Amino acid sequence: FTEIVQRTYYFTTMARSYYDECSYLEQVSNCSYRIKKGFVPNMNVEGLFYVNDVLHKLMYDELQHHCASRGVGGFLPAVKQIANVASLPGIVGRSVGLPDVHSGYGFAIGNMAAFDMGNPEAVVSPGGVGFDINCGVRLVRTNLFEKDVSPIKEQLAQSLFDHIPVGVGSRGVIPMNAKDLEEALEMGMDWSLREGYAWAEDKEHCEEYGRMLQADPSKVSQRAKKRGLPQLGTLGAGNHYAEIQVVDEIYDDLAAAKMGVEEKGQVCIMIHSGSRGLGHQVATDALVEMEKAMKRDKIHVNDRQLACARITSPEGENYLKAMASAANYAWVNRSSMTFLTRQAFAKAFDSTPDDLDMHIIYDVSHNIAKVEEHIVDGKQRTLLVHRKGSTRAFPPHHPLIPVDYQLTGQPVLIGGTMGTCSYVLTGTPKGLEDTFGSTCHGAGRALSRAKSRRTIGYEDVLQALSRKGIAIRVASPKLVMEEAPESYKNVTDVVETCHMAGISKKAIKLRPIAVIKG
Repeated sequence: FTEIVQRTYYFTTMARSYYDECSYLEQVSNCSYRIKKGFVPNMNVEGLFYVNDVLHKLMYDELQHHCASRGVGGFLPAVKQIANVASLPGIVGRSVGLPDVHSGYGFAIGNMAAFDMGNPEAVVSPGGVGFDINCGVRLVRTNLFEKDVSPIKEQLAQSLFDHIPVGVGSRGVIPMNAKDLEEALEMGMDWSLREGYAWAEDKEHCEEYGRMLQADPSKVSQRAKKRGLPQLGTLGAGNHYAEIQVVDEIYDDLAAAKMGVEEKGQVCIMIHSGSRGLGHQVATDALVEMEKAMKRDKIHVNDRQLACARITSPEGENYLKAMASAANYAWVNRSSMTFLTRQAFAKAFDSTPDDLDMHIIYDVSHNIAKVEEHIVDGKQRTLLVHRKGSTRAFPPHHPLIPVDYQLTGQPVLIGGTMGTCSYVLTGTPKGLEDTFGSTCHGAGRALSRAKSRRTIGYEDVLQALSRKGIAIRVASPKLVMEEAPESYKNVTDVVETCHMAGISKKAIKLRPIAVIKG
């Protein structure tokens, strides 16, 4: 039956021209578009995506190419994936695509969807979290300024590169045995704190205080644990990085002051990484189990990559416990790299991390599913909110954000691409209402990795970074081509769209002076 549904879906949607497809997309504001029911079969709610004029062209070009190719080859366009998510059982509100949205596995990357936990049919889907569970960004401030760092920028970049293991298959320097791993999966940042790799106040400025309490390491496979054991405290490859950044603009003085950012030129460090091979294996294991659960429970989806299980089923509950364990691993991983970064800076400046004021501004997750309370149709409901390539962005006075940020809203860290600027935003009441408190997570790919390697020379990229005065240390030249700024959407377009839509608000702009990549 599932195959018949998928074939029917293929023929009904492939038979439509690009013009016909566009008739299901309606502009509702200067930067948002509605996806009407009928765009794909079985939609339970409408879709919504945010784009400005530049990003609009990328979205529509992708759809036009898909129509011209009759859907042969590659991922579905992001707009189709957003609509397919709207057909999943138990979804409420809308399936939302943020401005950095692009094609992914099952869910688009940059897709948010919430499911009513009071509905016994509601599902959890690993494709709505992603393979790199709790991939996220951490921003550490310092009391240093660009003039302090510039004379030793190259030495500092090398020191970070030496301290933090990077690249595919990199092995960590944080001592860990099997018993430690079990405890880290259960305890998250509490493990880092106990072992001396984190400060007590670090937890306060971290989503979930760096620990998801529903974690159950027994639900994580031995294969996943074997992959995760040697990788703790490693950056990995792909779009992960550690950057030394300088405050370039301050848009919101009060918010910046609450974050400990006083003026332009101040130096910060941004760390972007996740749960490494352990998280990837947790997702892979769950997809296999959920395909079986779908057959048993007769759950039908438009796209096989949207494998899912009812939240209350054994498979759904086991995945959420394993996902929480992987999320805890990712927080321990970022904490370990924060420890190594503090050591590198202390050594370079013959000081201590405390004297350098190396406090965490915030740590955000952008590949995760969380149980949250939201208002739906005027009633408070408990939802399972999937954010894949999407960042939580709660407004001022929300009970789940730290006391320090109650007046300004939760800091939202938006990493740029290699050599481009990054941003700190804050959450807004409108974002809570329109997107269940969600916003963008970064630039979002515009070219596939393969196309980037074919069209971009790594020497050109390195020379361009050098001309901008950016020190770079990278483990793989191939990665430089894949992660070149030309491979991504313009992060400023993405951030401006979120700001214009009112779903988050600009606070700080940062520019890189040194980049460390896998």
